Amino acid sequence: MKYKSQKVAYWFFGLCMLLLTLQIIYGFIMGFARIGFDGLHDFIPFNTARAVHTNLLVVWLLTGFMGAAYYIIPEEAQRELVSVKLAYVQLISLALVGVAAVVGYHFNHWEGRKFLEIPRELDYLVVVNVLLFLGLILATLFKGKQKTTTAMVLTMGLVFAALLYIPGMIWFDSQVMDSFFRWWVVHLWVEGVWELIMGGILSFLLIKLTGVDREVIEKWLYVIVGLTFLSGLLGTGHHYYFIGVNKIWLVVGGIFSALEPLAFLAMALFAVNMYRKGEKSHPNKIALYWTIGASIVSFIGAGLLGFAHTLPQTNLYTHGTLVTAMHGHLAFWGAYAMIVLAIISYALPNLTGRKRYDSSHGRMAFWLSNIGMIGMTVAFGVAGVAQVYLERKMKMDFMDVQNEISIHFVVLVICATMFTVGISLFIYDFIKYGKPSDEALEEKSNNVLSGKRINNIPTAKAAYSEETN
Repeated sequence: MKYKSQKVAYWFFGLCMLLLTLQIIYGFIMGFARIGFDGLHDFIPFNTARAVHTNLLVVWLLTGFMGAAYYIIPEEAQRELVSVKLAYVQLISLALVGVAAVVGYHFNHWEGRKFLEIPRELDYLVVVNVLLFLGLILATLFKGKQKTTTAMVLTMGLVFAALLYIPGMIWFDSQVMDSFFRWWVVHLWVEGVWELIMGGILSFLLIKLTGVDREVIEKWLYVIVGLTFLSGLLGTGHHYYFIGVNKIWLVVGGIFSALEPLAFLAMALFAVNMYRKGEKSHPNKIALYWTIGASIVSFIGAGLLGFAHTLPQTNLYTHGTLVTAMHGHLAFWGAYAMIVLAIISYALPNLTGRKRYDSSHGRMAFWLSNIGMIGMTVAFGVAGVAQVYLERKMKMDFMDVQNEISIHFVVLVICATMFTVGISLFIYDFIKYGKPSDEALEEKSNNVLSGKRINNIPTAKAAYSEETN
């Protein structure tokens, strides 16, 4: 079934694309600065560009998650959002907070805490915005006809993400205490509750795209949730090795960091296995590419590359180097960016009524962006290994090392250009699909009601039939 309130999701996706574009622009500013073209330094110094680049990443992904929730929850709960007007108010306020933060960074109004640089005054506006969002989602789910596992996991991830923002707002005079609780936000978001959000979106997409029964897919979801909490929570310890806490974190962080790839491996096996079980004839191949790709790339970027440098014996040398950037770029891309692009690719035809599922632009966007990102990851990796050797083994001066490895950033900028071409094609398709329409979102109850129901929930094949008819 389709619901007219799902149109709200489109505008969140639109803001998402705008913020992604800005993030890429600031990435290029840093990339060119690293190879000697730093003409904007007087206006946008490197530290400002870095803060804007990383914070735009967080904001555009959260915007994408919110859009995904506004699209998924009405379908899963089988009712319209409780208030469309308040959803638009929440969107506008989110955009205003984002603009205020970016402008503030350029005037050095920031906290100076990596990934949490947003000025303290804006923190409270973020809290109000997120509470409004959660209120709308929870009320819709509570009043809905059904409460599916997919919807509950997605909502649980969103609620925990909001709660874990609070430790980052507490002020500590001690650098150790501040760093200790800052990782409650940063790590437990990206290696904890965001994985629940990813799992919820992935489950929804696989139900819709593969034709596999909901019961089968949602059983896998329980396994992933369990592995996420087992490894992700105590895996936070790998950030505590060298900040002045008890040495027990070397043991805890080492053991559970080694287990963290299992959650992403389970997610990859989950997606591939559901695809193999499925009918493989859904017309929206682009959405399927992004969905399966997200599960596989996240395992490589977040799982394997994370494991490669978070063990204590390795992290002793790699901590704070470009090896972290290598892991971070592919991890965020695979685990979260690709799943946001997957839900956008799935939702657009349904929101707009234009069923141009399999376009050459869409396929090129997928392959160019992924090849470009892999190239960037390799460039960061080679530069990072060289940095570790020259700086921490050969004891060369930091700035001398940066000059030595600058050639790798030429490769990185070339690969980033390929990545940007791919994203540009994705955005081109997004714009070409046009705006959502009420006609496209009219209920197709005949298709749904013709399928078998399980506990009054349409089966995957019934939903699949709705998509293909």
